Amino acid sequence: MTTEPLLSVSELRVRFRIGGMMSALAGRRTEIEAVSGVGFTLERGQTLALVGESGSGKTTLARAVDGLQPAASGSIRFEGRELRDLPKKDWKPLRRKMSMMFQDPVGSLSPRLSVRSLLAEPFAIHGLSGRSLEAEVERLLALVGLPRDFADRYPHQLSGGQARRVGVARAVALDPELIIADEPTAGLDASIQGEVLNLLNDLRDRMGLSMLIITHNLHVVRQIADRMAVMYLGRFVEEGETEAIFRAPHHPYTAALLSANPEPDPDKVHNRIALPAEVPSLLDRPSGCEFHTRCPFAQAICRTQAPAPSPVGSSRLTCHFPLNAGPSAVEAIAAS
Repeated sequence: MTTEPLLSVSELRVRFRIGGMMSALAGRRTEIEAVSGVGFTLERGQTLALVGESGSGKTTLARAVDGLQPAASGSIRFEGRELRDLPKKDWKPLRRKMSMMFQDPVGSLSPRLSVRSLLAEPFAIHGLSGRSLEAEVERLLALVGLPRDFADRYPHQLSGGQARRVGVARAVALDPELIIADEPTAGLDASIQGEVLNLLNDLRDRMGLSMLIITHNLHVVRQIADRMAVMYLGRFVEEGETEAIFRAPHHPYTAALLSANPEPDPDKVHNRIALPAEVPSLLDRPSGCEFHTRCPFAQAICRTQAPAPSPVGSSRLTCHFPLNAGPSAVEAIAAS
């Protein structure tokens, strides 16, 4: 049995062109780097959540992994196979093993197709005709907790939670190894969010799935993710075990995100860390630590010297003065 991670990403960079010929002639920048030197591994049966504010690069990273967005450099290995620059013709068989769930539960379903057709479509696309499609549709509906008669409904006849369940059914139809889910609970009521997350957790355990979750909802992260990676301006600033990070975040940005998370216990003191200023533009990245323009704990070195990724506890982060780390860890990172 192989011990290699299901998915391994290293030094991945994704760039977008901006402006045009006139920008180049004027000496202005003609591209931005939306994902900058990111790396992680995802083990079989594990869930990793990508967390960060809008524009942090989460979705761009996920689309690069799934081959929907070209990467400028770096490596993406799935089951030991390099995917970056893989020819389009070689992606089709991989689609059976890597499935993507998009953000809008209703809008991601074709309004012209019934639920029956939506669930049968993956089998038709991959030429899997040697089975009863009606039986497969019934199996998938049962798998996600929907009645058989939902097969005759159309997307506009579904609630957001029901549409998300249909999306989950499509995603697992071909027994994939990996599901990439972009904001899987977006637009759903809190009670329905919990049902969807319980469903995903159940399917992961029953089918041995691995999941890459993109979200800004930290309740989602804590309920579903084994590990989490916090992104800021296209880089990971902290990555580690979810529960360890929730108990004691080391990066100030992580602490600020967690402090903004609503606290369900009314008797617990809730100290919110307010981040000053706006997120910097990718066109004008700050010098040194890129978070220093908003960090309440920034010091002189933060403005001039970029911190190197370093282990602290069970996490890995880029910060000169990590929180909850103790003086010896801070001194070691500052010395690096």
